[in-house]
Amino acid sequence: MTKKKKSQEAVDTPEQVIESLGDPALDPFEIEFAPEHREGRGPRSAFVNEHGVVIGDHDYESPQSPLENWSKNTDPTVMAGEEWVHPYKDVGFHTDENRDYFEKGVPPKGGIYMHPTIDVAHPANIDDDPADAADAPAPRKK
Repeated sequence: MTKKKKSQEAVDTPEQVIESLGDPALDPFEIEFAPEHREGRGPRSAFVNEHGVVIGDHDYESPQSPLENWSKNTDPTVMAGEEWVHPYKDVGFHTDENRDYFEKGVPPKGGIYMHPTIDVAHPANIDDDPADAADAPAPRKK
């Protein structure tokens, strides 16, 4: 059993979990955000979202989480939104692509998540500015 697990077994409330984490500036799991990615991100310390779940404690199981209380009546959209992502401590920042972007300023390579032959972008995200036509993706197949 890890030291973190032992300390979390002794606490009960989300507020106690946050207090047990100590100084958020000393978090060893946080990546080194480049200065341009530090401004306006949001809180550096862990917080409790509207569902009573601690976000930013690196523990992805919580008795208050909808994932731990899932039923056929649970609306999946309850897990959508910014309140589920910590602006500094989300596990997704540790991917190679995100570390390159947030630590070194290397933009992500386009197309890695695209369908090879069909543009499935939502119409609201398509820019109709003719000045951008040279950079536009291939026309949609219907």
